[in-house]
Amino acid sequence: MEHIERESMEFDVVIVGAGPAGLSAAIKIRQLAIEHDLSDLTVCVVEKGSEVGAHILSGAVLEPRALNELFPNWKEEGAPLNVPVTEDKTFFLMSDTKHQEAPHWMVPKTMHNDGNYVVSLGNVVRWLGEKAEELEVAVFPGFAASEILYHENGTVKGIQTGDMGVGKDGEPTAHFTPGYELHAKYTIFAEGCRGHLGKRLIENFKLDKDADPQHYGIGIKELWEIDPEKHKEGLVMHGAGWPLSETASSGGWWLYHAENNQVTLGMIIDLSYTNPNMYPFMEMQRWKTHPLIKQYLEGGKRISYGARAVVKGGFNALPKLTFPGGCLIGDDAGFLNFAKIKGSHTAMKSGMLCAEAVFEAIANGVEKGGEIGIARTTEDEDHFITEVTAYTEKYNQSWLKEELYNSRNFGPAMHKFGQWFGGAFNFVDQNIFKVPFTLHDTVPDFAALKTIDAENFKPNYPKPDGTLTFDRLSSVFISNTVHEENQPSHLKLTDATIPVNVNLPKWDEPAQRYCPAGVYEIIEEDNTKRFQINAANCVHCKTCDIKDPSQNITWVTPEGGGGPNYPNM
Repeated sequence: MEHIERESMEFDVVIVGAGPAGLSAAIKIRQLAIEHDLSDLTVCVVEKGSEVGAHILSGAVLEPRALNELFPNWKEEGAPLNVPVTEDKTFFLMSDTKHQEAPHWMVPKTMHNDGNYVVSLGNVVRWLGEKAEELEVAVFPGFAASEILYHENGTVKGIQTGDMGVGKDGEPTAHFTPGYELHAKYTIFAEGCRGHLGKRLIENFKLDKDADPQHYGIGIKELWEIDPEKHKEGLVMHGAGWPLSETASSGGWWLYHAENNQVTLGMIIDLSYTNPNMYPFMEMQRWKTHPLIKQYLEGGKRISYGARAVVKGGFNALPKLTFPGGCLIGDDAGFLNFAKIKGSHTAMKSGMLCAEAVFEAIANGVEKGGEIGIARTTEDEDHFITEVTAYTEKYNQSWLKEELYNSRNFGPAMHKFGQWFGGAFNFVDQNIFKVPFTLHDTVPDFAALKTIDAENFKPNYPKPDGTLTFDRLSSVFISNTVHEENQPSHLKLTDATIPVNVNLPKWDEPAQRYCPAGVYEIIEEDNTKRFQINAANCVHCKTCDIKDPSQNITWVTPEGGGGPNYPNM
């Protein structure tokens, strides 16, 4: 397209992503601004989902530690934490019919859930969005941050929202609307796991040069309404073993009894898996047939479905958090504590720490003569600090760092030693004494996949029955995923020949299996095979961007408002 003149808007702070981290940052900045008589300080949050919470997907059991700090009276203010955990059970599935419950004392303390709540994280985020708007944060859902804007000196200037009404040919249609430029003193990136702008920033500023490779899982979730006689509100169940044990894959499952006779259930499968024949979506469907799980679901109804990548590298894989003009928070940086199977409280705390540092930098600049509401670039010219390194200092002095550091060996131990020996190591490390060394996992997830020639085992995946087990397309349907059909694909191939010429002979093109939404297919026509991308099915999980063994697929944001619309997830 030709050069487009775009309207611009100026804010003190722009935040990309209205998840737990982004909204907590926005709320904290405005709380501090009001407290210190800088109520003119402006904060904007852009969110690619059609509404706040539309793209939020998590188990979820929420540890309220960060929420207690952000809103000490959250109960009186109506936060949707309605189901305290009443019972906490952990199981190992020995086979497709047998299981063994682990005594509570044998479970790593990080996985205990005393004082936590079974929640819909989407509803918690919607509530946080309301609290942000009450504090006069400008929240813009349906606007996807598509590009990073830079000053001439290389510092981040802000972001550009995506153009609307661009056709598949890349040219403007009759409905074309150009995106906006949002300029800020500081831009905070809170896009969630494998954020497409965060990924660019990490590469551009070499933020990960001193970190281990980031690691991921794919989380596949369903929401069911079950027979009231089988429902046990507040029961939390976790487990591992079958069926992933058959392919020597690591991961685990959950089943939480929420309110209104609903249960949330699913699996997290480490994307470091090696067997190219393994089919994560079908592993989750097969898991539901185990008698331990099936007993709760029989006679029930599946309400919703979703999938998303989960960041799990932890402390060892954290990048540098700051760069000139901005910061990374939440899962954009990788703050999930996989040893707890929780990331919401850590994401929130990272946003709050960043907010404190950014507010102090702006307030310091105002004291030196700067003006609220005008974008600044360098400390020499305008008194504002270019890079907010105080965020890193605050993190280093916080419970967030202590928590992640104490869990630093959890993921590497499971990868190096497997479920049994890794679990034993973690029991000792978390329950008895902290080992005085650090394990590292330096093999990127995409590099772990064996070739078809090197792996002969193929799991048996029975045909879905439509009652307990389902296929991908019917699942995507109940995720309420919608995209504008006439737009360029947001799944970009660096080399269009690689799927058929490289990935197919070496790995039987694993995108056919690792995608939980049926986006990728190999189509054979006239004795010729071609790679088909059904981008409209995409639930924005980012698995392809992570697991493609040739690193040939790049996920970028589609038009704002596109993607899943998760209710109560």
